[in-house]
Amino acid sequence: MNEDVRVDVDRRPAGGETVLGGDITRSYGGKGGNQAIAAALAGVPTAMIAAVGDDEAGRAYRQRLAAFGVDVSAVVVRVASPTGTAIIIVDADGENSIVVAPGANSRLAIADLEPVDSLRPGDVLLVQLEVDLDVVAAAVRRAAEVGARVVINLAPYAALPADVLALADPLVVNEHENEQLVASGRRPGAVLVTLGAQGSRWGDVHVPAERAQVVDTTGAGDAYCGALVAALAAGCDESSAMRVATSAAARAVSRVGAQPPAPS
Repeated sequence: MNEDVRVDVDRRPAGGETVLGGDITRSYGGKGGNQAIAAALAGVPTAMIAAVGDDEAGRAYRQRLAAFGVDVSAVVVRVASPTGTAIIIVDADGENSIVVAPGANSRLAIADLEPVDSLRPGDVLLVQLEVDLDVVAAAVRRAAEVGARVVINLAPYAALPADVLALADPLVVNEHENEQLVASGRRPGAVLVTLGAQGSRWGDVHVPAERAQVVDTTGAGDAYCGALVAALAAGCDESSAMRVATSAAARAVSRVGAQPPAPS
């Protein structure tokens, strides 16, 4: 869960240089937060396990998730840490430079995973790799032990233990992450590859992308993942779940930002 702080500039500064920019804009991001909202919008009960700071950004983000219907009772507050922040500098050509300060995200602990133990067969755990990898691995193993389905979004790419990857059903990667996965020699049986404008493929199942007026691709992959797990939790088969996810991604690219406006 990150607060995104963006400033537009004519050109990005060189080393040691100061440039003037436009007004700062603040929004919400982080793969987990984006995906939780997408799952909730797809109509299934959704809960978030995460960490934020004891600050205005953390309080506002918890309220935002709750407004979308996400259960935030397992979003812990780390008093000594700030909420994660992404500082984004965008130049006149649309090129950006991003610095992420993980803050409380990096302090999510295995002790915070107790809600995973209450999952049941038919439930789905979705994880990403923007928190400590030992926490991710523990969550996956515990969810599998209680019979829940596990979906791993291997983003940003990092090496997970082979036994953890093997529990993914599916492991979701984009084309670049898939190349890194293949190069690692660790490839589980169930891999879903998102292919941008070419759609997505899960084993022998290929679902083409939907036509959309592309405004901003930020968060499209997260919308896909969130809608996918919602459809799987609702009992959809692979092809149907992918089509639901594809529609969510098409809606996401037609608006600015990683998340839709909050409900009024």
